[in-house]
Amino acid sequence: MIFERAVRREFSQAASGIFVALFAILVSTQLVRLLNEAAGGKLAPDAVLALLGFSALNYLPALLSLSLFMAVLLPLSRAYRDSEMAVWFSSGLSLFAWIRPVARFALPIVLVITALSLFISPWGASRSAQYRNQVEAKNASMPISPGVFREVSHGARGDRVVFVEKLAEEGVAAEGEVFSNIFVSSFQEGRLGVVMADSGRQEIMENGDRFLMLERGQRYEVEAGLPNFRVMNFERYGVRIEEARAEATDESPRMLPLWQLSWRGDDPRQAGELLWRFGQPVAALLLAFLAVPLSFVNPRSGRSMNMLLALVIFTLYNNLLSVSQAWVARGLLIFPLAFGAPHALMLLALFLLFCWRLMLFPPFTFARARRRRRAAPPREPPR
Repeated sequence: MIFERAVRREFSQAASGIFVALFAILVSTQLVRLLNEAAGGKLAPDAVLALLGFSALNYLPALLSLSLFMAVLLPLSRAYRDSEMAVWFSSGLSLFAWIRPVARFALPIVLVITALSLFISPWGASRSAQYRNQVEAKNASMPISPGVFREVSHGARGDRVVFVEKLAEEGVAAEGEVFSNIFVSSFQEGRLGVVMADSGRQEIMENGDRFLMLERGQRYEVEAGLPNFRVMNFERYGVRIEEARAEATDESPRMLPLWQLSWRGDDPRQAGELLWRFGQPVAALLLAFLAVPLSFVNPRSGRSMNMLLALVIFTLYNNLLSVSQAWVARGLLIFPLAFGAPHALMLLALFLLFCWRLMLFPPFTFARARRRRRAAPPREPPR
């Protein structure tokens, strides 16, 4: 049908523009966050692009859902503003006639959202965590090089910066090789400490921790906000530069593949994750249909009210899914009720909005009025 092809083409053009704009915003915000981590020494600069791609996979389902919703809403709102819907209703067609072209346009996108939500996004989250751990382990295991500031982070126990001027023999330091003129700066529990030593060497303890053992030096310690400081001389001082790598912890349900999740298992977090994964494609389809009655615009009034209402409904719907997931993950709500309640509420809202719009523009109203005017007898001219 020529009309359906034209409508789907208009939907596709709107969806493409909206998705490109939203994706550019997403990539920009994530890039700023990752660059901030790289500048702070928490992330290697060469890992930024890979982590950016994995992060984008995680947000694509929500991005496509919003793009689909707006792609249906905007062209229909334009049709109301340009009085094309008045022609539509005067031709005897109902608002329900828009369901078919919207469904044929939305179903391929919903299938893509389903694949992303069930399989690709969890894989991306898992690969992102593995890649980040590999980069951190690689950076932590790198030997100390002369003339290079080496930052060592220990989480809540503070951060350290190590600098050695040179080695007894030129090259990269290995275990047992001697350094000279060593500088170590650390910040722990609100205290800044600076250690300077004439020489030192790397040693690996029995538990796997790697230490920089300093000899013949001084330690200066000052507390933030106070004028007091301490100076200590030492003959031998150990600085831990790498902890023994602990065994890998269990992955969170967000990173597990679909076949490893169960909503009847002992871990309620898996049920919450299943609710979120299956809820996203269902929400995308319902929002596409919900855009049909929400697109009504009165050309004589403001043109932004329906857009504000649509954004509020989209936000509330996603928040309902998030709250349901959190309640199921905490064991406060059973899975079937938490999964069905938000979608049932949206179905009720969809039904009520269609009824409201059909009351304003009942089907065949204009066609019946036209037929009555044609069937009415001609009026006699006044004498």
